[in-house]
Amino acid sequence: MGSQEDNKTCAICLESMESGQGQTFFTAEGALSFHFSCASNNVTYGNYLCVVCRAKWNDLPLAVPNSNTNVDSIFAPNPVDRVPEPQVPFRSRVMHEPKLILFSDDELPPLVTADPVSSAPPADPENISIKTIPERVAVASSESVSEFYVLVQIIAPPEEDFDHTPIDLVAVLDVSGSMHGSKLALLKSVVVFVIDRLGPFDRLSIVSFSTRAQRFLSLRRMTEDGRENAKQCVNSLLASGCTNILEALEMGVQVLEERRYKDQVGNIIFFLDGMDTCYRAAHFPRPGQPPPYLHLLPASIYPENHRGMGDHDQQPPFHVYTFGFGEDHDPLSLQAISDVSVGHFSIIVSYEAVEDNVGLCIGFLHYVLAQELCLIVRSASHGVQILSISSERYASSKISNKGSQALINFGDFIWEEEQDFIINLTVPVFCSVGDAENDLNTTSLLDITCSYISVVSNDMVQIDGDRVTIRRSIFPTPLETTVSLKVDEERNRVLAEQGFIEALEMAETGDLTGARALLLNQRSTLLASASGQAGNCRWLEARMEEMGKRMGSRELYERDGRPYALSKMGWRAYQMAIARGSSVHGAVESEGFLCGCAAPQGYGEQISST
Repeated sequence: MGSQEDNKTCAICLESMESGQGQTFFTAEGALSFHFSCASNNVTYGNYLCVVCRAKWNDLPLAVPNSNTNVDSIFAPNPVDRVPEPQVPFRSRVMHEPKLILFSDDELPPLVTADPVSSAPPADPENISIKTIPERVAVASSESVSEFYVLVQIIAPPEEDFDHTPIDLVAVLDVSGSMHGSKLALLKSVVVFVIDRLGPFDRLSIVSFSTRAQRFLSLRRMTEDGRENAKQCVNSLLASGCTNILEALEMGVQVLEERRYKDQVGNIIFFLDGMDTCYRAAHFPRPGQPPPYLHLLPASIYPENHRGMGDHDQQPPFHVYTFGFGEDHDPLSLQAISDVSVGHFSIIVSYEAVEDNVGLCIGFLHYVLAQELCLIVRSASHGVQILSISSERYASSKISNKGSQALINFGDFIWEEEQDFIINLTVPVFCSVGDAENDLNTTSLLDITCSYISVVSNDMVQIDGDRVTIRRSIFPTPLETTVSLKVDEERNRVLAEQGFIEALEMAETGDLTGARALLLNQRSTLLASASGQAGNCRWLEARMEEMGKRMGSRELYERDGRPYALSKMGWRAYQMAIARGSSVHGAVESEGFLCGCAAPQGYGEQISST
């Protein structure tokens, strides 16, 4: 409780709250004050939210005090906070709690009403294109190949007269006791960095969590007033309590699912410095295993959890971009969360890392062109079997029908982005001339189709790539059988990624010597390859060397090696043809930036600054 300043009004009854009139005041978590009787009546009717900022009141005024009342007894825990003790898994409590909070109070974009009238969509840009490069242009007609590689390139069109994609962003912030001091100060500065890079058509919501989660800011447009209000919310954060990851992510998802206006791209940025301390299930059976609560995450960020639960909503899933604070965060959990949601994990140890990591994330989200980008790859000839696909964390793949078909999901795709991946397949002996599947001197290998939701028009787009073929002759020329350097370089990248994963697994079991030896052998193999000798893989060599250095000792590995390895695995900046900061009207301008790791040779020339 506290006294309200003079000449203020109660936001519930709209009457004066001048001191000295015998009134008792109630001050909520957001430092907003009301008449105690008004706040108490509000709670009596089941409203546990601040009528101004919509934050949940954890301490509730349950009765109007009188002169004989002990003031401390007036405040009681929120009824939903009365939980059985102890040894009860936290999740079992949450599942039975009443859902009292509704988040359909998002601020609508300009010219949009709660019941928007449909209008003609803007003209669609040039479509995303598909290019393919077989490792060799010809194979002898008498030869069968057990492993033949095809490079597939997905290329987004160039940006033309495009400001940026409006986004809905939920910042989920760890304010548990371990964030006290310098970490909380760094967190606040990072979120302010995000706020300054959002424009008036972007919307931001802030969810803070410790033992419980609460929404500090509804989805607000980042106009001048909106940014100022958001910064006030951030600066008011205090650190205390435990770490409740599940409830935090559930509330972040709830904010996005219950918004009235859902046409904008919705994502979650998640800042954490430790491990979950509220989910009391079994601890990790062994090092390197993901957290046991993954199967409890909302289906909107982990679609695998929706199996057997009926039809899914038509809206695209929400991606979670996780950021670990300090040296004692849990990179395995953060990597797993970003992994299942097709997001990304990064490390924040100082403000110098903010622009490279957080800035890259915001820049990526601002340039989303397509959502739910999906490729279907089909065998085009009898005997051509799809063996494997080199898709990484950002793309999930599934091969079916005995290798005759594959599905690859990429999620979001941005303007001017290019993604490469390798398909490994078998090539049969050349069929007879009478085989209708093939022309006289060619073998058809693959048919590829692509579909995605255009962010510009909100329509489904489907395109067909050219059929992948190779020439067949009795004696192909040496030039025809020379392996493509582009295909070889991508193969090296895939093999290096697999080597990084194996080295990480070895390091987790304590075999640092074996992990360093594996990286050294991989480097030798890379240097002996055609693309390695051509000098096209220097960025991979540098990354292997850096990983080896950070595995020098157990202490060094746990402090630097593990977070570095996890944060560098699978980040799309390695192949992005554009990586820039936001420069939108009304937002603070930022210079172009790159990921904090070495980019592939040749990509630096394509990076442009705003």
